[in-house]
Amino acid sequence: MPPTDPAADDDGDERVASTDRRSRVGEPVVRADPEVTGERADEAIDFDPDDPESVARAADVLEAFAAGESPDDYLDMLRGAAACAALVRGVGSYREAAERAGGVSVSFIRTWARVHDLPQSVRRHVARGEIAPSAAKHLARVDGAARLDLAWALLDHDLTVREIRALASRVNDGEPAREALRSVGVELGDLELSLPPETYRELRREASMRNTTPGEVVAEALAERYD
Repeated sequence: MPPTDPAADDDGDERVASTDRRSRVGEPVVRADPEVTGERADEAIDFDPDDPESVARAADVLEAFAAGESPDDYLDMLRGAAACAALVRGVGSYREAAERAGGVSVSFIRTWARVHDLPQSVRRHVARGEIAPSAAKHLARVDGAARLDLAWALLDHDLTVREIRALASRVNDGEPAREALRSVGVELGDLELSLPPETYRELRREASMRNTTPGEVVAEALAERYD
C-alpha cells in the first residue's frame, strides 16, 4: 500500500504523541528549513503527488537516487526518500512507481518511502547528520511509540546502526522497546542534561524540599506543560 495519507491541515507543528509524518507527502518541511539545512534550504524540491509534472520529476530523482548519482549526503537521502513516497502516492502503487523510475526495485522504494514517513522530529536529526540514513531505515521499520524510543536512545546513548537494526527486529518480533533497550544496557528515559547554575540549584533545592528526585520534579513539570 502507498504511504498513509497525512493530515491535510498540518502546519508543521508536531505533537509529542505523533509517530508518523503529518505534513503532506513530498513537502520539504525539514529540507526547506534554513535553521536545519542552512543555505541548502533553497535547494529543497517540493514533490506534489497531485501534479503530473512533479510526479515525473520525482521519478527522475528517484532513479538517480537509486543509481547512486546523487552526492552521498543526508539531505540528498531525504530528497530521495521524498521522491519515493511522492511517486508512490502519485501513481498509486509501489509496482507502478518502480516501473516509472526505470525498474528500481519495489523493496528499495518501500524502504525509503517509510523513511519519508518518519515524524518530523526524527527527520530533523537525519538532516543534521545526527542520525545516519542507514539507521533511519531501521527506525522506519518500527511502528508506534517504539520508533521514537529507539530514535532517542540512539541519540542519547550513541547506539550503532547494527544495534538499531537488531533492536528494530526484536521490537517487530513483539518485544517491548524498553526491554530490548535494556538488553544493550540502555534504560529508556535516561538523559543527561546541562542546566544554568541558577536553575540547577533551584531544581536541587525543590527536589530536596519535596523529598523526591530532580528527575521526578522535571518529569512532573514537563507533564504539566505537555498536558
